[in-house]
Amino acid sequence: MTFEVTSEFLENLSQLIDLKKDAAIKVLFEEVHAADIAEILNDVDFDEAIYIIKLLDSEKTSEILTELDEDTRTRILENLSAKEIADEIGEMYTDDAAYILSELSEERQKLVINELVDDEHAADIKELLSYKDNTAGALMAKELVKVYETWTVAGCLRKIRRQAKHVSKVHSIYVVDKKEKLVGRLSLKDLIIAKSDQKIADIYISAVDSVNVNEDDEEVAKIMSKYDLEAIPVVDDNNILLGRITIDDIVDVLKEEADRDYQLAAGLTQDVDSDDSILDLTKARLPWLILALFGGFISVSVLGGFGDAMKNFPELFFFTPLIAAMAGNVGVQSSAIIVQGLANNSLRGSLVKRLFKEVLLSLLNGFFLAILLMSAGMLILGFEFKVGLTVAISLISVIIIASIIGTFVPIILDKKNIDPALATGPFITTSNDILGILIYFLIAKTVLGF
Repeated sequence: MTFEVTSEFLENLSQLIDLKKDAAIKVLFEEVHAADIAEILNDVDFDEAIYIIKLLDSEKTSEILTELDEDTRTRILENLSAKEIADEIGEMYTDDAAYILSELSEERQKLVINELVDDEHAADIKELLSYKDNTAGALMAKELVKVYETWTVAGCLRKIRRQAKHVSKVHSIYVVDKKEKLVGRLSLKDLIIAKSDQKIADIYISAVDSVNVNEDDEEVAKIMSKYDLEAIPVVDDNNILLGRITIDDIVDVLKEEADRDYQLAAGLTQDVDSDDSILDLTKARLPWLILALFGGFISVSVLGGFGDAMKNFPELFFFTPLIAAMAGNVGVQSSAIIVQGLANNSLRGSLVKRLFKEVLLSLLNGFFLAILLMSAGMLILGFEFKVGLTVAISLISVIIIASIIGTFVPIILDKKNIDPALATGPFITTSNDILGILIYFLIAKTVLGF
């Protein structure tokens, strides 16, 4: 049954904190999942959140910290001593510990690491902090089950039991040689049915997918998604086994990328949410609003260049917003499909074939929409045939051009190592608005002869 944070629960919790009923608070949270407690801490007063964090044992609060909103967690860490943070970090897996510490200043990181009791754990965390952001190295955990190819099955089982104590889920057993190089993986079934005196070298599977420690985290996500992997080992340039990445970390990467792409498509230049400061929100929105303003100014300038058309055929003015809107909408539709294909690595085949398909699709859609628009303009609004024909030809042309731009801009951006999600936002909408108006009046000038 899903836990629900109700107003009654929060009110009861506040009363217990006011009365300092520590034992009752511990009982209250005894069967509550860390993610649910994190939700509670995000809702209560900050002082109450600190009280709860300091009250519960580190084994539980270490899980809670990884689930908290980043802003709440940052404030909580600022109110904990280096020793208190070290107690929390000491209970975490190395990847979570490094992630939490990365939010602190370098000076505080050193203080916390110096307070860690387990020297090996501290060394592993320091190693993870040394890798660049958004790489496999920064994402991996050091905890894994590793065996040597020279071990016997009997000896291997004993040593696996000791290693497994530090790993909550054993997705794979990795096999290395005496130089720590990854040579394969071990099937649990093969290990169980093998004779006790057999060598691991005789039963391991040499085929194993791995990623380089410097690989981009989004590329790791694509590989794990493609091959349906729950975990993947991480190696260095010499194929030495360094750690592993599990599916829960990849889910976080995909979520962050989806959020980032959505914000780019909405015209936000940085990662923000509704609770951020007015200054941060302004800095994220203003650049694209300036672009939209500049684009609008260009559109007005284009319209100003066709003043004679407005005088002789004022009915053209009524269709200007429609043409511009259709150009923007079609461009966004086309670019969204391409961006999706680039994101999930399903964009394959010849660009010429894709272009032909997009033009054919646009021609079909444009022709159908043009007939509807021309009929409505002539029958309902009473426009003459030439005006209706101008609008129809313009609509078809704009749809085709906008779809081609929407198709190729994301591909070009991707080749230039720029996030193609940029193409689905105001960038392509504004450019197609301007182009749509220009095409509309050039065609009108040709057909109507003004």
